[in-house]
Amino acid sequence: MERIWGGRRLQSLFGKHLPPGVRIGESWEIVDRPEAQSVVHRGPLRGKTLHALWTEHRQEIFGDAADSARFPILIKLLDAEEKLSLQVHPPAHVAEELGGEPKTEFWYIADAQPHAELYVGMRRDSSRAAFEEAIAAGSAEAHVHRVPVKTGDGMFLPSGRVHAIGAGNVIVEVQQNSDTTYRVFDWNRTDDSGTPRTLHVEESLRCIDFEDCEPSLVDPEHEALVSHSLFRIEKWSLDAPREVGPRGDFAIVCCLSGKVECGGTSIAPGEFFLVPAAMEHRVLAPLATDTALLRVTLRD
Repeated sequence: MERIWGGRRLQSLFGKHLPPGVRIGESWEIVDRPEAQSVVHRGPLRGKTLHALWTEHRQEIFGDAADSARFPILIKLLDAEEKLSLQVHPPAHVAEELGGEPKTEFWYIADAQPHAELYVGMRRDSSRAAFEEAIAAGSAEAHVHRVPVKTGDGMFLPSGRVHAIGAGNVIVEVQQNSDTTYRVFDWNRTDDSGTPRTLHVEESLRCIDFEDCEPSLVDPEHEALVSHSLFRIEKWSLDAPREVGPRGDFAIVCCLSGKVECGGTSIAPGEFFLVPAAMEHRVLAPLATDTALLRVTLRD
């Protein structure tokens, strides 16, 4: 996905084949959206979309996953060469009123350049009134909490949390299956013709949780980074073969470093595979030293 804030590091870090001369900000890796689909690469279901798997092979692929119209999560790689707009995703009750989709998400910092940071939540010394005045004055960033980050850090973002990714971050994003974003501030940037980007200030102010102040980075509990009703995310350092999970449960694996194999398929950093619930050979095997991965499931 081309983005004005994107760069070229999905190619230099992960070997993604990017179109020349284009700023690529997002790669949608696990996706079941009307406008985009993951497609089975090989095997008996080759060519099937993720949506077809979800609707036609639910038990075989996903086990007892709760019913929903589409696969309930979306996983992306993000390359922020420049900082993103200050934005918010709507909580469920506001999303319905505004005609959008709720969105809670998690960021894993796959690579952070020196001095990289995130903008997350409000500062404790701010207020809604002060923030509104700052938006009008072009200084909204002074009211948002800033968090320095390094490679390996994580941040959970419930819907309603104002946020922006700072420049120099490459991120694995696991999110609710939604594409609703309201931009409240874009750092007073304009395009080549001097036109500012479209903002959604009124909608954003209805969504932002102004009591959500100065959140911290994720503090892992052993391997678990996030355990939520929407998704569970674990980070594994794989120094020996290990079963991805019990038969009857599916899991999504993202290779972070090294190389990992399962069922005859291997993936390198920045690549993903889905291990079906009915699959018999469920052992993840490291093929290189320092192999690390994210394991994503729907179960809390």
